[in-house]
Amino acid sequence: MKINIIIFGQLSEVLGENLVIDNIADTESLQQALHKKFPELANYKYVIAVNKKQVTVNTVLKEDYTVALLPPFSGG
Repeated sequence: MKINIIIFGQLSEVLGENLVIDNIADTESLQQALHKKFPELANYKYVIAVNKKQVTVNTVLKEDYTVALLPPFSGG
């Protein structure tokens, strides 16, 4: 199962702009895998969106879902 990950803002300095990760069942497992592979990610705040919807609880991921990692932002 492949999960497409799009990275925005300052997070792309750590992770690059896009990733594809295999065999991840949910957003909690995804975060653990990313923090293991990229330990410096722990120094950044970000939210996760799944298929363009921000998630705040552990969410099941399915084949070809798109996940976005979004750094904090402010509007004016």
